[in-house]
Amino acid sequence: MTNRLTGKYDTLNSLLTAIPEPDTLSTILESAISEGGVLSGKLEVLSRKPNKYYSTFPSEIVTCRIGNEREIMLFCKYSDDLDHEAHGHRGGVEYEADVYRRLLQGLDLPSPALYGIYRDPAKNRTGLVLEYLADSARVIKTSEPEAMDKAARWIGRFHALCSKRLSSPALSFLRRYDPDYYKGWARRTLQMTEQSGLGSRWLETLSHRFDEVIDALYDSPPTIIHGEYYPENILLKDGMVYPVDWESTAVGSGEIDLVTLTEGWGQDAIQGLELEYQQARWPDGPPHDFQRSLCAARIYIQFRWLGDRPDWTRYQQQRLEVLRKHAKEMGLI
Repeated sequence: MTNRLTGKYDTLNSLLTAIPEPDTLSTILESAISEGGVLSGKLEVLSRKPNKYYSTFPSEIVTCRIGNEREIMLFCKYSDDLDHEAHGHRGGVEYEADVYRRLLQGLDLPSPALYGIYRDPAKNRTGLVLEYLADSARVIKTSEPEAMDKAARWIGRFHALCSKRLSSPALSFLRRYDPDYYKGWARRTLQMTEQSGLGSRWLETLSHRFDEVIDALYDSPPTIIHGEYYPENILLKDGMVYPVDWESTAVGSGEIDLVTLTEGWGQDAIQGLELEYQQARWPDGPPHDFQRSLCAARIYIQFRWLGDRPDWTRYQQQRLEVLRKHAKEMGLI
């Protein structure tokens, strides 16, 4: 996941402490791939390089040879000692591994192949080993004109498929957005803005009326969401969309993913992407209160980033303006 806010220093330190030493990497990968059932010969590490995109968790690309001939490229993500939990928003590497194993591998949608998972109890480490999507590009970096439309259609289909699987026992491990989860973001935002000298009366009013925002999100048909469906977390390869970095997956309002996909785009582009999403998820038309749920999701997203860490809040004044705008649209202030 491209971390939009975490500093470079923390990421580099986590790389140093979490990425396995060369003499143990082959053993670790053999263990993970054997568990995944795809190892058919001795594994030899040919090369490795850090993932150039800074992420919540350290990761690298490893080229291996299995047996005498077969060569594969792996994307390896590792847990570390830093706190990435984000007040219940993220589940970590082991949680993401369960998302791949229990959810994504069983859907009729493209996703990177899961090669395996390794656990190192002695160091309290988990590693996720995935197919590396060579020659892929983030949807905002590709020259394909319909890349963002494809991303909107992908997440619409994903939400439609997942809404039918909410009662599956295999998915009971997923986090669920409940009123306490949402209220926590509003409460912390109020506290952190006051500490930063950014508090205001309208924000106090909105925080007191936040239950109405929660109600609007609960009125939306529930589904399974990515949680941070930003364009930076969506790859395009051979014309197909591959969302990555699923540690924020949860049961919630699908409009949240649509809001993160479209955040910061012009109004015409946003309307076009919203239409692509609606047609993919609801071919017969969206629920009558879709726009209200969408506005509520926009309010939640601002709270989510404003209420994470005080040092981030000080530099998020633009989000405060966006929050105020959407609160006015819902008649909350």
